[in-house]
Amino acid sequence: MSKPVRRLRTLPLRSRIALLVAVAVAAAVAAVALTCWFITEKQLYAQLDNDLVQQAHSVKQEQMDYVLAGCRSGNSSNQHDFPGPTIQIIESDGTACTSQGDPRIPVQAADLAVAAGTSDHSVHTTDDVKGRAMRVLTVPISTQSDARIPGIAATVATPLDEITNPLTTLAWVLLLVGGVGVLGSTAAGLWIARTALRPVDQLTETVEHVARTEDLTVRIPVEGDDEIARLSESFNSMTASLASSRELQQQLIADAGHELRTPLTSMRTNIELLTRSEATGRAIPPDDRKALLASVKAQMTELAALIGDLQELSRTGLTGAEGPLKVVSLHDTVRSAIERARLRGPELTFDAELAPWYVRSEPAALERAVVNLLDNAVKFSPERGRVEVRLMRGTLTVRDHGPGITDDELPHVFDRFWRSPTARALPGSGLGLSIVARTVEASGGHIALSAADGGGTIATLVLPGAPTPPPEIP
Repeated sequence: MSKPVRRLRTLPLRSRIALLVAVAVAAAVAAVALTCWFITEKQLYAQLDNDLVQQAHSVKQEQMDYVLAGCRSGNSSNQHDFPGPTIQIIESDGTACTSQGDPRIPVQAADLAVAAGTSDHSVHTTDDVKGRAMRVLTVPISTQSDARIPGIAATVATPLDEITNPLTTLAWVLLLVGGVGVLGSTAAGLWIARTALRPVDQLTETVEHVARTEDLTVRIPVEGDDEIARLSESFNSMTASLASSRELQQQLIADAGHELRTPLTSMRTNIELLTRSEATGRAIPPDDRKALLASVKAQMTELAALIGDLQELSRTGLTGAEGPLKVVSLHDTVRSAIERARLRGPELTFDAELAPWYVRSEPAALERAVVNLLDNAVKFSPERGRVEVRLMRGTLTVRDHGPGITDDELPHVFDRFWRSPTARALPGSGLGLSIVARTVEASGGHIALSAADGGGTIATLVLPGAPTPPPEIP
């Protein structure tokens, strides 16, 4: 990367915009000025050549005769000083004779070709013997009967001041106008950059304020529907998402601390009783000691389950999936989860009817979600009850015959750490259904709980998929 490019990138954005605008306008002005200058020059030369042709035809025969006579006699004092263009007689051997009072014009090969009769005319630019730029037209000399006189030609020349002076004036005018235009465009570029980047400055100040104060409640006013407005909307959406995520995180920490406090308090109380018994020498009755140890073990189990659910929730986060999505056989996953659920409820009867269905999900997360759903049914099923599991065209239903859920509790069943008042005495962390909902949503499906006719609860899980697996891609 060249130094000018690196130096340009170090400039502020508004300076770069103003500079680029000035460069663009300067290039456009230069292109227009050069085009105008060259077109004008071409037209002036064409007009001058036409004037020379007309002057050559209007030169009086008397002028030609005097100049020609002087050339043949070698006595230039006999020549008359006629007004008008410079007239020069050229012979094929290179001899030239110029009208009196006019400086001689050097003879070129094109002029000799006209004198020799090999060319009809010659137009060119040259300097006379005094260094003055001249536009020269050489034509053959004819008699009054239009018979061409061999070996001789006439040159008509006029100074180029008629062209160079207007072109010089035009160049200065174009330079002045272009300079004013570039300066004006630079000022306009600075004003445009300052006006156009004002929303960007506001956005930058807001971002710096958020980074400095971590205040996620700040919002940027959105005006219009241009790119800046879209950027402002995206920033507002981002800060709103971050604020929501922070609120959920704080709520999760508060809820987790509250849920952890209960088993820890119970464990501490039981352990203190056991420790005090050992320290004072007062033995606890065997049945009470056995009950205390069982309570400690149950609290440890509940604490371990809660910590496991928290770890799982932290891994899945808001997406509900730990790894890449794969094609999963949902009916095989449900069948495996039923076998695991039988171990937790050996006295229950599982009535399963599973039709093939393939979905795209994270295998381990989907299996845990189905296991949590069946564990919830096992937990609330009565002794020797029946759990009905159906999978038909992507809709999985799990029904238990337990006490069911009241209508006022249904909106809260997927909230983290929420537990029904009737289930407070049962083991669990209150995170199972929340994990299920996140996993299902990450797989593009949805889940709902409803009261079943005749008592119990029906969990309905719907996942998009197909009854046959997709073909393998080589």
